[in-house]
Amino acid sequence: MTEVEIPILATPREPLPTISADAAALSRVVTSLLSGSGPIAIDAERASGFRYSSRAYLIQLRRRGSGTHLIDPIDIEDFSELASAINSTTWILHSATQDLPCLGDLGLKPASLFDTEVAAKLLGKERVGLAALIEAEFELRLEKEHSAADWSTRPLPTEWLNYAALDVELLVELREAQIAELNEKSRMTWAEEEFAYLAEWQKPLANGEPWRRTSGLHQLKTSRQLGIVQALWQERDRLAQSRDKAPGRIFSDAAMIDVATKDLKSARDVFRLETLRNRSHKAHADLIWNVRNRVMQLPENELPQRTKNPGAIPPPKAWAEKMPAAAKRWALIRPALNELATSLTIAAEVLISPEPVRQICARPGDSLLAEESMAEFFRQYNVRSWQIELTAPAIKEAIAQLTVSELTEQDQ
Repeated sequence: MTEVEIPILATPREPLPTISADAAALSRVVTSLLSGSGPIAIDAERASGFRYSSRAYLIQLRRRGSGTHLIDPIDIEDFSELASAINSTTWILHSATQDLPCLGDLGLKPASLFDTEVAAKLLGKERVGLAALIEAEFELRLEKEHSAADWSTRPLPTEWLNYAALDVELLVELREAQIAELNEKSRMTWAEEEFAYLAEWQKPLANGEPWRRTSGLHQLKTSRQLGIVQALWQERDRLAQSRDKAPGRIFSDAAMIDVATKDLKSARDVFRLETLRNRSHKAHADLIWNVRNRVMQLPENELPQRTKNPGAIPPPKAWAEKMPAAAKRWALIRPALNELATSLTIAAEVLISPEPVRQICARPGDSLLAEESMAEFFRQYNVRSWQIELTAPAIKEAIAQLTVSELTEQDQ
């Protein structure tokens, strides 16, 4: 039997709109949007991997009765007129947490929203990318070859603009289909709670030591090696910010790990590192060598400690040895939650994120003795009511075989 080829949606169904790049053009967009009705589909393109900033370099909007609009925000100073027009409406986004921060920087913040990715997860879809959802729902295939493009490029190529316009082309119709399915499965209240949470969501602040997120940090064995990576990370970040370039385009995490771990004798050795991939990276060989030398001369008490936070809870795989009381509770609770998630045909991390479950196992006190106490504990970690209603009884049933002392026992 011949497989039916799914048609490709390579261009918008309507003519590609002219980019609005100044205040007058933005006012015309606002007038058009106000003439439309219903929720507004919205998306933003950034230059992740190319630029240091996470600003929006293109904004796409679509509304019934108004059509699609493309806004170049670079030279527009005031977005208050657009904010007045759309902030009180419902926005439709896909993966809202990706775009809300850069839109919020422009004063654009929805009163309510609908996230098609979150809806797909609540519906138990295995593939939740926008292209996969469009293909499954409408039997159309979106071209996604420009997803990693440098959107700070000017002028933007027409094929990129087609791609960008398609990101909002079917969001209104997708939302309607998902609402119908959410209602059919009695999960619309779950979605409403998730969307209300997202509407108030703010990007978490970076911790005080963001350099510790360097890829490959686990390879380092000494505080001095950590100090080298810390100093290189800070210097790289300074250069990246001053040039508005992604840090990895200055030099890579892998290069920093090599500089910290290899036996280097001179800047020439740094220059020869394979992890300094290209000429622009190798141009920093002298700087890297000087930073390394400076750290090599520091006294031990000025070097970073190997453990980021001595009081932090270790990962559950280490609990059997380090936290046996927590391990007992985890061994009962986690399988029960996995089983519940499977019965609901949703991912376990959608049912409830792992962190509050780890916390309740590690520091239970009397928080496991009653569902009310458990619910109060979970709310500290932004666990939504629908999640608590489902998981609290499952957890209570799972731990019924433990004694009171085992429930409340604290690891040293």
